[in-house]
Amino acid sequence: MVNAGEKKIEIKPVTRLEGHGNITIMLDKNGKVKDARFDITTVRFFEKFLEGRRAEDAPIIAPRICGICPEPHHLASVKAVEAAWGIDPPKAAKKLRDLLIQGKQIASHGLHFYALAAPDFVLGPFASPSARNVVTVINKLPDVGKKALELMHIGQELCAIVGGKAIHPVTALPGGMSKPLKEDQRDYLLTKIGRAIELSQFTLELAKKVVTSYWDVVTNLAVVDTYCVGLVRNGAHDIFDGSIRVMAPNGKIEVDSPGSQYLDFLGEYVLPTNYVTHVFYKPAGYPAGIWRAGPLARVNVADKMTTPLAQSALEEFRDKAGRPCHATFAYHWARVIELLAAAEKARALLEDADIVNTDVKIADIKPKEGNGVGVVEAPRGTLIHNYWSDKEGVITKANLIVATNNNIGAIDKCLKAASKQLFEEKVHLKLKLPTPMVKT
Repeated sequence: MVNAGEKKIEIKPVTRLEGHGNITIMLDKNGKVKDARFDITTVRFFEKFLEGRRAEDAPIIAPRICGICPEPHHLASVKAVEAAWGIDPPKAAKKLRDLLIQGKQIASHGLHFYALAAPDFVLGPFASPSARNVVTVINKLPDVGKKALELMHIGQELCAIVGGKAIHPVTALPGGMSKPLKEDQRDYLLTKIGRAIELSQFTLELAKKVVTSYWDVVTNLAVVDTYCVGLVRNGAHDIFDGSIRVMAPNGKIEVDSPGSQYLDFLGEYVLPTNYVTHVFYKPAGYPAGIWRAGPLARVNVADKMTTPLAQSALEEFRDKAGRPCHATFAYHWARVIELLAAAEKARALLEDADIVNTDVKIADIKPKEGNGVGVVEAPRGTLIHNYWSDKEGVITKANLIVATNNNIGAIDKCLKAASKQLFEEKVHLKLKLPTPMVKT
């Protein structure tokens, strides 16, 4: 409801988004920000769709939650079923799954940087909205556009070969993988992955150039302190397996626990204005315990990267941005560090002799009653699947925590901070902006 003298500003829809959403900003009669929020529809009923279905069908159903990142849902789902039934798949199967999620990270992070982030930086925030898109970037910088498309294609090709399909993979099943990776497939992917590393390094250098040129904006606009959450394995960055780590706004590690214990420290809060649950660090309460997930949160919580080029990039990032970094726009820099890490990790997996081992599936799997949790990192945040099954192996209850749940509280907090800066402090008139790389 808009009262007399108040103003409602709507950005509807938000187009630079992998999904659907609107922004609503409410100004009071004095022009002060009364509220700012990100409105989305996330009630897609998958938790209910899964009830009454055989648990072994879940890894095929769950990827339909997201067309951009179906691989993480596929893998979190199968890990949840295996945890519920007490299954430990063969080592080669785990490595194939890890390779699959690295392929998705390459494709998705490449898409996100070039199509969603780069246009604003390359063309400048005050360029015409009709020009600030990936098509203009490709037209004005054809060499950059060609590299972007090549990078995304390599990631999708890797997903198609390992996952059976580039979108909505089918190869992971309780007990392992439905098929091994053939030697000729491995050899073919090895001819591609070196190029993916080169393209990731190019992307990292481009990202550093555009982000650091906007450093006054990055370090002053929408900078908010939050908790951070992400997976680590023995303290190191990992997107496939490990423990869930929670970092306080001051950098203190509050939690480093198995995913099976997520309910001990994760809370969910529902606002009256939105259907989506806002996830938060339970001991701190809501809204004090709001956290964020995804690339920036993951590089904050991790002590180190596991590959040399990405580790060097992380050290450079921390020299510039510190740890933890709460600058929201630094997500773009963190994302390309992860992009490089994924390409390096994919090469290491392809060079591992186990990757073509034919022992990838346990033959005799028996459904059973149980409760299991599967956790992986989706490109935009920590993904948790929790299934309860009866003695016939039928799902009786499902709880899903997706990246949007992890991030929406922080998104609202950033929107409110940025809105006050823009409408009340007129900060956009004070920030130093570089000359755009491309003029329209």
